[in-house]
Formats: sequence, C-alpha cells, structure tokens
Amino acid sequence: MVLNYIWISFFVLGFLAALYRLIALGDTEIFSKMVSGTFDSAKTGFEISIGLTGVLTLWTGLLKVGEKGGMTNFLARIFAPFFRRLFPEIPENHPAMGSIVMNFSANMLGLDNAATPLGLKAMNQMQELNPDKTKASNAQIMFLTLNASGLTILPVTVMMYRIQMGAAEASDVFIPILLATSISTLAGLITVCIRQKINIFDKVIMLYLGVLFLAEGLLVWQFSKMDGESISVASSLLANIILFSVIIAFIVSAAVKRINVYDAFIEGAKDGFSTAVKIIPYMVAILIAIGVFRNSGALEFLTNGLSSLLSVLGIDTSFIPSLPTALMKPLSGSGARGMMIDCMKTYGADSFAGRLSCTMQGAADTTFYIIALYFGSVGIKNTRYAVSAGLIAEFAGLISAIFIAYLFW
Repeated sequence: MVLNYIWISFFVLGFLAALYRLIALGDTEIFSKMVSGTFDSAKTGFEISIGLTGVLTLWTGLLKVGEKGGMTNFLARIFAPFFRRLFPEIPENHPAMGSIVMNFSANMLGLDNAATPLGLKAMNQMQELNPDKTKASNAQIMFLTLNASGLTILPVTVMMYRIQMGAAEASDVFIPILLATSISTLAGLITVCIRQKINIFDKVIMLYLGVLFLAEGLLVWQFSKMDGESISVASSLLANIILFSVIIAFIVSAAVKRINVYDAFIEGAKDGFSTAVKIIPYMVAILIAIGVFRNSGALEFLTNGLSSLLSVLGIDTSFIPSLPTALMKPLSGSGARGMMIDCMKTYGADSFAGRLSCTMQGAADTTFYIIALYFGSVGIKNTRYAVSAGLIAEFAGLISAIFIAYLFW
C-alpha cells in the first residue's frame, strides 16, 4: 500500500513540477523530456533485470550449495548463545529460537529469499508464545528491529547492481556497507534493550559485539592512515578475498558431506533465473515513476533546496544527490533500490554519489515494509514502539553511511 501511494505521488508531483516549469520558466520541452524519459526508464528497468540473470543465477546456485553443505546451520550454532540473551522470553529449546538464528544467518549471508520465509516462520512461532495476540511482544519487537537494521556481511545484491551499472570495482562498497549496517544494528539493539531492560553489558552480548566492533575498529584505524586511492584498493582486495573464501567454503563443506555439488548448484541456479524474470515488472514500474519524478524537475527542486540550505550553513553538499535513496529507504526497499540505480545511472557507479547511494542502500532495511510483512502475517495491530525503534536504527545507519563515505572516498 505504501509503495502504491509513493508510485502515484511521483507521477502527480512530477506532473505539477512540469507544469510549473512550463508556465513559470517557459520550458516548452519539459513534457517531451518526461515522455521520452519514461520510455527510457522502462527500457533501463528491463535491461537491468535481464542483465541480473547471470549474476543472480550464479549466487543462488552457490548459496544452495552452501545451504546443503551446512554453512547456514554452522552460523546458527555460532550465534545461538548471543540470541538467547536478546530473546529471554523465548524458552531455550523452543523452535522459534532456531528460526530466529537461521533468519539472521541467512540475512547476514545476503540470502533474502531464504531469510524472509524463515522470518515469517519465526514470527508465527513467537506469536504462539505471545499472551496478547493483537499486541507485539517484546521478542517480536526485538526481532523486527534487528531485521530493520539490515545487518549483512555479504551485500551481494548491491554489488550485483554495481556490476550492471558498470562499476570498475563492484566490491569497493563492501567495507563501508559493513560498517554502516553494523552501526544501524547497534543503534536498534541499544534502543530495544533500553526499552525492554535487557542487560546489554551481559558478558556474552559484549563478547559478540566486542569481537565485531574490534575487527571493524581495526579496519577503520588502518584505513584512516591511507589515502583515498589506497583505501579503495585495500577494501576491494579484502572484500574479494572474503567473498571468494566464502565460495570455497560453500563448495568444500558440501563436498565433505558427499553432496553432489554440481546438481546442488543447478538446483539453486534455476531459482535465480526465475527470480530474475519475476522482478522485471517491479523494476520497470518503480524506474518509470522515478524517471517521471526526476525528468520533471521535481527531484531537482528538492535536492537544490536542500543544497542551498546546507550551503548557507557551511556544510559540504557532495552527498545531496544520494539523499533520495535515504529518503526512500524507510518506505520502500524497491523504491530505494530504484533511487540507487538512478543515482548511479546519472552520476556514474564510481562517483561519490553513486558509491554513497549504494552504501545507504546496504546500511539498513525497510522498516514499514518489514512491519507490514511480519506483523501482518500474524494479525498484530498494536505495534507498540516497533516503528520508532526501527526508524532509529535506519536513521543511524544512513547518517553513518554519509560519514563513512567521506572517510573512504
């Protein structure tokens, strides 16, 4: 429903902006530009979707190998002690705990297709423990907030789009996204822990968080001593080593279990191909709406207004072209993705704005969509403080993405 309102608003605001340019500025070409831009956007949406087929097929095939090889279960065993502290209302041996750990493990690996059904299963299992079926429980709010923070260690989707948009090094956003999404997750976690009076200083919680942020702190410290070009080279090298190491781990784990790796890859690859085809209408729909909004001058009015305000305040405005991605992020994941693609198309995938928009896209997930999906699946009407907690996490991730982008690029 939210995306429906956004889609309509883009067309209406675009039309009004075009009328203003025609009447007030005498721009007689504006409607011609909007029409041609609409067709160009539709063509771009189709080409991107088709272009994703090969890369998406590759990764879904590899991820199926990893799933059958037990890598997801391996991650679940590693993180189980951590999640038991964050969800004290869930009995230790309750099935919900396994689904929760599996959901976050899949999210961290970028397994969106696996994470969503696991998340829905976890939400239904938590609903069985919920004494008030119409009001979100503490466990459900914690689960939703952490999902909204979007913690991902392998931002495969963002890198796939960077490949399609011609980035020289698609993985150069890997480390910045990791840092930004970690800050988003920490902000959401602290917010909910305070509300639920969970001891965030518990030794197990601190151990897990300490290891994560120590590693990231060392990265930031090391990169702070390098120039921009060296940072880009080093982060890309590290990202590529990690990514290929994960691929090897998937294959080896499956081979050790005597899984037919080739057949497992083909099984997953088929899902990737069908997924790529399914996203065509959604990609075309959102890109034509964004195209109208941008070609009409409406987006220019918005960004120019913000740029003028920030210039008066003496603030650097290099990040302004990336703001549409941030503004769209809490409302619509596909809308934010469309803004990211549009930014890369307009300014270049390797421009500061293009890289920052990708970092923003990977920094957090989409609060309102997640609430509608997960809470709607179990009939929860009273979301309590879930929306505010999710938005705090998103805001922290998006703001940190800007500062991190200035550090790296």
